[in-house]
Parts: sequence; C-alpha cells; structure tokens
Amino acid sequence: MLLDAMGEIELFVYVFSTVYVIVLIAYILTSWVKLPYSLQPVQRFLYDVCEPYLRIWRRILPNFGPIDLSPMVGIIAVEIVAQIVIRILNQL
Repeated sequence: MLLDAMGEIELFVYVFSTVYVIVLIAYILTSWVKLPYSLQPVQRFLYDVCEPYLRIWRRILPNFGPIDLSPMVGIIAVEIVAQIVIRILNQL
C-alpha cells in the first residue's frame, strides 16, 4: 500500500512538472505574438501562472539586455527538481 502511494506521488510529480514545462513553453510562444482578442484570456492565464515563477529567476540572473534567459533556466530547474524528488521517493 505504501508503494502504491509512492508510485502515485511520483506520477503526480512527473505529470505536474511535464504540464508546467508545457505551460511555460506556451507562455514563451504566446509572448512573441499578439493574439486575437478571443485568445487574450488564455494569454492572461499563462501570464498569471508563469510570471511569478519566472520573476524569481529574473531577479537571480544577470541582465543580458533584450535576451531573457529566465524561461530556459526555469524549465531546467523544474526538470531537475522533479528528477530529484522522484529519485528521493524511489529510495524510500
């Protein structure tokens, strides 16, 4: 029963990290173009979900002018943390 719970937690961490990376990529892509009025709520949702997380990385990373590396670093960080959590859960 404990193994089932650990497996479910691992699955949740994997799915959550994968979905969040997809949301980050969608946010990046939609920030490059002006969406029609009907899709602006989607863009606003992506902004509300991604911007607080990316703002953390923008504070830490040095300013590279017009190049924003925070999404790339954020995606890598999400994947690393997910892998660390999954490995810790595997060892329990």
